[in-house]
Amino acid sequence: MTASLALILIPGPNHLYITARGLAQGRAAGLASALGVEIGTLVHIAAAAAGLSYVISQSATLFAIVKWAGVAYLVYLGIRAFMGKDAETGAPRRQPLRKVFLEGVLVNVLNPKVALFFLAFLPQFVDPGAGSPTLQVVVFGLTALLLGLVSDVVYAFAAGALGRRLRRRARALRYVSGVVYLGLGVATAFAGRR
Repeated sequence: MTASLALILIPGPNHLYITARGLAQGRAAGLASALGVEIGTLVHIAAAAAGLSYVISQSATLFAIVKWAGVAYLVYLGIRAFMGKDAETGAPRRQPLRKVFLEGVLVNVLNPKVALFFLAFLPQFVDPGAGSPTLQVVVFGLTALLLGLVSDVVYAFAAGALGRRLRRRARALRYVSGVVYLGLGVATAFAGRR
């Protein structure tokens, strides 16, 4: 729990995504994106428990597919943030919360660094003599998920409050969101298997 908390407290791509959503669309969108990100974490937990994270990390082709799908999706979100504005206010176009939630899932699922985190991090704590390794991975993963959710919700609330104050600068807000998504895409593009 302590090791997970130490890693979660360092702001990363999930926090940047949630912050961009909260700034652009408010607290509800920040919360929807946070929930989406953590549902994506459930996918990674299941993959790690089933050994799929290991398969992806060992296959250059599978890793590249996940990585470049993630890059493409983040770049798409960035371009959409730059282009998608409300005709009257110039603010970013509001997305339905369901769509914001699903985007959060995709942003996390298509992040190969998260899969590798669960592959490299969780197994260090598995004790083969303490019962089912699969169950242990699931319990450790759910612990990391719950800690991550608390952190994500804090970011969502803070970004939502700050976004309300920045609404008058709608154009700048749209560009900040676009830059965050494109930056995440570039960071993902340079993510290596090691």
